[in-house]
Formats: sequence, structure tokens, C-alpha cells
Amino acid sequence: MRDTLRVQLWPLPMLGVALAVVAGVCLPWLDERLHNDFPPWLRDYLFGGSSDAARAVLAAIAGSLITVTALTFSLTVLTLQLASSQFSPRVLRTFNSDRYVRATLALFLATFTYALTVLRTVRTGEDERTGFVPALSITVAFLLTLASVLALVLFLSHLAREIRVETLLNSVHSAADDTIREVLDKQDLGRGDPTDEQSSDLPEPPADALPLSADASGFLTSVDEAALLRAANDTDAVLLIDRHPGSSLIAAVPMGAAWPRTGEPFSSEARTRLTEDVCKAVRTGHERTGLQDIAFGLRQLTDIAAKALSPGINDPTTAVHALSHSAALLCELAQHDLGPRLLHDHRQRVRVILRRPDLEDMLDLAVAQPLRYGADEPAVLARIATLLRELAWCTAPDRHPPIVAALARLRSTIDASDLHPAERVRLVGLTGLVDEALAGRWPHHRTL
Repeated sequence: MRDTLRVQLWPLPMLGVALAVVAGVCLPWLDERLHNDFPPWLRDYLFGGSSDAARAVLAAIAGSLITVTALTFSLTVLTLQLASSQFSPRVLRTFNSDRYVRATLALFLATFTYALTVLRTVRTGEDERTGFVPALSITVAFLLTLASVLALVLFLSHLAREIRVETLLNSVHSAADDTIREVLDKQDLGRGDPTDEQSSDLPEPPADALPLSADASGFLTSVDEAALLRAANDTDAVLLIDRHPGSSLIAAVPMGAAWPRTGEPFSSEARTRLTEDVCKAVRTGHERTGLQDIAFGLRQLTDIAAKALSPGINDPTTAVHALSHSAALLCELAQHDLGPRLLHDHRQRVRVILRRPDLEDMLDLAVAQPLRYGADEPAVLARIATLLRELAWCTAPDRHPPIVAALARLRSTIDASDLHPAERVRLVGLTGLVDEALAGRWPHHRTL
């Protein structure tokens, strides 16, 4: 729920409207009670016009603010459309989670609502009613208007900065870092706990294992590990979830399996309870999120690179910048234990097996499409070679095979590309530097 609200535009503006209504009712009431008790120094700063002037001021504030709000919404929608077409539809969550945009919209709508609410309390003294001008309330409306004008100027500056591809890439990178810290760093801290241990000896499901499936189609957004472990302990079972967050699930299609630890068949009640508990622990959504999906940030960066290399845009520099951020994420991921994750019970017996993308999957995600679409662009090929060199330097020798395979693919692409001889020589030299990094050497005297 927190992640859903974080990427929605409406919660904060609606909260601002609600607070504005409360303030628009309470402040005039306070005005009327304390009208004659304001200290002289404060009265000099409060609104001092007639009821007609008060109505004119509040009407002007309300009218101008609703116009500015409509302009702000239009600019926001235009920015979202630009980001979707120019970069990738999957980066819209990054724009929607922008707190400054939501706070600006909340301020505009709150000022408009507050001015309308206070306007209904202004009385002219006609029809045997005592005239009333809420001086304090109107002064607050004036201050809110000044704040809105300042926010509009800052919003335009902020929006111009946000639509820059460098800012977008940095935002995607930061969000991916947050996911890595939230998912992998916490698991690394608890590695000494027997319930959070890694192992290369993975149990294999028997042929008659109980198939497990989600109750709704969509993307796997999160997995409740504690709930899965409880379900496995309660039924004395071993669970395998063969999909990782970010995978597409189809209702009634197996996403995993369960089998009894002792070899005895499940009872009908245990099968039903286990199936229901797994469905509750595995949550699906209509789009990928960064809640537990450690590959989502790389997916966004690769999409931006692929879009930049399309014939309609033809911006290899953006693709190179995206690959630089991908290299940084890969080097950070290489410091963690990727691949399957095992959960154990209190007796250190394997209870839950969770599939996760390993370094090979991540590297293929970051490199495959840019290598395909940028096969004839030397700058992109050079950056991919540098990415492999940087990753080789940051990984242990036992994790080098995926890098060696990617290097072979890069060399094959270079050989098949129609390149200038000088460009080919430079790229071959860069691939040689990857071999040096794989061997644990980083020569500083060679610049290519």
C-alpha cells in the first residue's frame, strides 16, 4: 500500500484539499471570536478592506489558482507523455513518485479550496445580518497565494530539470540502489541467521510435487517470505517458488511446487491450506515495481538505451550514459549473493526455495539489447567493453564465466559489424583490456 501511494499523484493533493476545508471553516470562526482581541501590532498586518474588497480578493485568488492548477496538470501530463515516448513507458513511475510535483499540486488546490471556503463567511451586513470580514483568514489566503506564486516558479524550473535524460537516469539509478539496499543488504546482514542462509545444494522437486499457482494474472510484485516459511512449517512441506519479483504470472499456471518433507502424501486439508497460504503470500500487480524487483532498475536503463538507439531517435550518447549507470548497478550487484535464496526452519532444514536472477541474468539484461541495436555504433560497443572490464574488476574469479561469455558475444558482434579499420582496432584493444581485468590486472599506461 505504501508503494502504491508513493507513485500516485492524488493522495497528497486530496490531503491538502481536506486540510484547506478544515482551515477555511476554523479560521473564520477564530476570526469572529478574537476580532476585538488582536494586538495593535498584528492588526496593522491584517487585511483591512471592506466586505466587498474581501470578496474581490478571495474571488481573484480562487480564479487564478484554479487556472494555475489546470496549467500545472497540463504540464505534468505533457511531461509524462514525453517521458513515455522519448525514454520508456516504464519510467513513468519515477515521475509519478516526484514529491515536489505532488506538493505543488497540493498547495495550489489547497489555496483554491481555502479561498472558496473563506469566501462563504464574508458578510456585507445586509438583510439584518451583522457585517463580517475575516481579516486573519483573508491574510492567510494572501500568504498562501504568495507561496503558490513562488511554488509555480520553482515548479517550472524543477520540471525543466526533471525532463533531462541525465536527471532521469540518475533517478532510476537511485531508485534501483534503494531496492538493492532494501532487499539484498538486509539479507546479507541476516546471513548468519539459520532462517536466512544461502546454499548451493538445492533440493529438487519430485515428479509428483503439488503445483503452486497464483490466483490472479499479472506481474509478481512481492513475496512474503515469513508467510511462506510459516506455511511450509505448518504443513511440514518444502516450497519452491520458481519465479522472481518482476516475472509475469498467469492465473492457474504453475509458478512453483510443494512436496512433503517426509515423503508422505499431503492430506486434502493440507493441500488446500498450503495452496491458499501461498496465494496470499505471493502478490501480483498490473505493472512491475521496485518493491522487491532488483532487476527493475536495469530493465528501465536498458529500455532507455534501446529507445535511444532506435532509428526514430538515434541518440547513441544517451545509450552510452545509460550503460554507464547499468555498469554501476552491475558492480554493486556483484558484491551480493545472487541466485536462489533458501529459507530454513529452526532446525536448519530447507523449507523455502526462492528463485532470483543471478549475475548472468543481470548482465544479459543490461548488455543484450544495446549490443543488438548498437552493433554498428562504435561508441556503444566501446562502452559495453568498458562495462565488462569494470564488472570483471569488481567480481571474484569464480563469477567470471558470464563476463567471458558476454565478451565472446561482443567480439563476435565487432567482427560482424561494418566498422572503419581504426574503430575496429580501438574496439579490439578495449576487449583486450577486459581480458586484463579478468586476469586481475588494470594497466594504467594504455588509453583507448
